[in-house]
Amino acid sequence: MRTTMLTLALALTVALGGCSQAMDSNAAAAVEPDGGPPFGVSVVATLNQPWAMAFLPDGRLLVTEKIGKLRIVTQDGRISEPLQGVPSVDSAGQGGLADVSLHPDFSRNQYVYLSYAEPGDDGLVGLAVGRGKLTEVGLEGFQVLWRQEPKVSGNGHFAGRILFGPGGFMYISSGERQKLTPAQDMTQNLGKIIRLTDTGGIPSDNPFYDEGRVKAQIWSSGHRNPLGMALDSEGALWVAEMGPKGGDELNLVLQGRDYGWPTVSNGNHYDGRLIPQHSSRPEFEVPKLSWTPVISPSSLLFYSGDKFPEWKGSAFIGGLSSKSLIRVAFDDVKPREADRFPMNARIRDVEQGPDGSIWILEDGQSGGRLVRLIPPAGI
Repeated sequence: MRTTMLTLALALTVALGGCSQAMDSNAAAAVEPDGGPPFGVSVVATLNQPWAMAFLPDGRLLVTEKIGKLRIVTQDGRISEPLQGVPSVDSAGQGGLADVSLHPDFSRNQYVYLSYAEPGDDGLVGLAVGRGKLTEVGLEGFQVLWRQEPKVSGNGHFAGRILFGPGGFMYISSGERQKLTPAQDMTQNLGKIIRLTDTGGIPSDNPFYDEGRVKAQIWSSGHRNPLGMALDSEGALWVAEMGPKGGDELNLVLQGRDYGWPTVSNGNHYDGRLIPQHSSRPEFEVPKLSWTPVISPSSLLFYSGDKFPEWKGSAFIGGLSSKSLIRVAFDDVKPREADRFPMNARIRDVEQGPDGSIWILEDGQSGGRLVRLIPPAGI
């Protein structure tokens, strides 16, 4: 096993030999943003519309780019050429190559999971999730494990986060594709949180296991565009999702529950039509926290590191339209917004590094920076 991992590490190092240095020499030093947030900012690299990142065991990062490229980035900013074996994607609108996640036993099996907008017939498109083995040249034997059913027209609200939870089960956040009603249609898997095995099978303890193949995949329903998904220190599943005009949500996701979209929301439709508030329909789960005006949540992280000990147990949400990093604190399990740090860029992803630092990806074509946040003492 040690020999296999060493071979892989050496091969990937060779693959990085021809990499481009995408880090601005003037940006390499840590700087503290104006206004004095309690961290320094070190710019590591700049990519083309990065969407998500995952840390490899050796500390390097796998980073997806929306246009359909997967790269390896070292912590000193070296960017690999695009890895081979990545599926073709539909990158129109909000589509493209989305999340990247490692199998819980990656050190043994080298499986990497991707979510992406998969083109279909007659211009239809849907979210798909698959996996392949990371080798010296890319992903080998990529296989689709799950698809949105049905594929539909349009290019919005794919969601697409991948998260491995207790027991090694895989959660997928599936957006309702701006179609509204599929979120309440249990014959479709749009607008749902999906729970599968690592091979795409359906766990027998799923809440609707005996009620049909598509319905059997569903863990929770009534979601709009759940772009952030993470586990807290107790293993509870939380989702941050975009509301309409107002009403962005942070939800504690419970087995078999319905979160109400589009029947209820703490926001309204963009055309001015009113939506009943969550409080009007007690059969639906109420958000634990909501935002009006919106923050446009893109990602969710529960922090457990030592670099910022005062933030242990806090959640961090990347904000797109708010161009901010939002810290959520928990008082007797009830969440509240504790800090909002202006970042002067749309924040696409937030992850914790192996050393306890916080890493963020900025959204932007040919200008999406990979940034590491460090305590002021580390500047």
